Amino acid sequence: MCPRFPEPVPLTHPITSLRVALEKVDVLLRSHVGSRLPAMSAVVLLNDSVLWNAHFGKRNTSDPSSPPPNEYTVYRIASVSKIFPTLMLYKLWEEGSLRSLDDPLDKYVPEFSIKNPLGAALTLRRMASQLSGLPRRLRSTNLLWGGDTDEALQLLQDDVLVADPGTRCHYSNVAFSLLGRVLGERVARQDFESWVSENILQRLNMEDTSFQWGPLSGRPLAVGVYSSGQPAPLYDLGWYRPAGQMYSTTADMAKLTMALLGVPGASLLRRDTLTTMLTPLFRCHTGYFANATGTPWEVNQQLGYDVVRKDGDLDGYAATLSLVPRLNLGLVLLMAGVRPTEDLVRQANSYLIPAIENAFREAPRTLRADSTGVLVMQQFGPQVNASVPAKYLRIRLDYLDQRVFRVVFDTPYPCKLKVHSSSVSLETQDRQLFNFYKFNNKGLSPGFDSPGLNTYRVHRIAGRPLFTA
Repeated sequence: MCPRFPEPVPLTHPITSLRVALEKVDVLLRSHVGSRLPAMSAVVLLNDSVLWNAHFGKRNTSDPSSPPPNEYTVYRIASVSKIFPTLMLYKLWEEGSLRSLDDPLDKYVPEFSIKNPLGAALTLRRMASQLSGLPRRLRSTNLLWGGDTDEALQLLQDDVLVADPGTRCHYSNVAFSLLGRVLGERVARQDFESWVSENILQRLNMEDTSFQWGPLSGRPLAVGVYSSGQPAPLYDLGWYRPAGQMYSTTADMAKLTMALLGVPGASLLRRDTLTTMLTPLFRCHTGYFANATGTPWEVNQQLGYDVVRKDGDLDGYAATLSLVPRLNLGLVLLMAGVRPTEDLVRQANSYLIPAIENAFREAPRTLRADSTGVLVMQQFGPQVNASVPAKYLRIRLDYLDQRVFRVVFDTPYPCKLKVHSSSVSLETQDRQLFNFYKFNNKGLSPGFDSPGLNTYRVHRIAGRPLFTA
């Protein structure tokens, strides 16, 4: 049925289908809390608000009197931290500090050198999308390495790219660490951590998100554990901080999710920039853990939608931020413990996506034009029109501005109608704009155009549209 994707609209709650879906999510998450995963917090966002949040288990299993976590409980978010150097990249580009997302790295770091036998450019955007070809870690280092960017560049000089840049998905902590460090030190002229704190955390009022946690921070920590149930240490990633150091809460991650969904008043980037950031870049080979990659996303198809997500796993902790941009849907899952084998986010979305899709389709629409107006689009010619059922020739228009209206369909309609040996798609009519001709001396318009459909001189044959503000 069409339109294939419903238009996100404001919803009036409660909605039974959403309540049922959220109850299923609650049961799903609750069932996975145990000795290997003693604490979990989750939040679901829709449009511009928190739809649901829940917290399971205990903050600290070593303490028999430990309370459950809440929206202000701090977790490590591991590689979900990679969202921050990516936001930095897009913000600096949007402000004009970077000429292009596809500038080569050596434009900003002339001394950068690595063995690159195939010769493709190592660009900033490729670094932010696991397409750089850089190794996972610097040679002879681990995630606790405390060197600096100059030392990192020296280590890379005698290394070789894992793949030709832009041709293969390959996970690299080096790429994000180097990206964040270079953008800070060579472009913004301040350290990465300070830039993120001033330009992202403070602007979004993410008061409990930081690069370190201590008992004096004022917020309780969910204690991460290994599979054995033993508490995990909180070590510092040093130079690798941009790739996975950060701590946060579901309350703060909800603010970040709203910014990524472009909620008015909560966004860091322009709408067109966000669209670029959320667009998949490259289809990955079958051995990679995602269907496609983006900046910095892992992208998979589910129920016809692109699910854009960032996962993170670091000793004793796991986290996911998931977006379904077409539905304005966000899901954040923070875990103190070992990520379950079952993909909880995918399973939760299997409940949420159909419920939200149906809620949008069934939401009442307020029309600002006469509901009795009947218009016929004669774009296909008499032969095709004769094959289209009459009820699909009747459309209503939603007033936008002056003499411009937008098509409104009361119910889903067939994407394709069979016409002799071929099919005609009606999906292209969804949300198209109609421009009525100037009024005559009686205040009537003799017809309209729909340029987006290459449809011109279409005449109103019944009913009289009312042009109201």
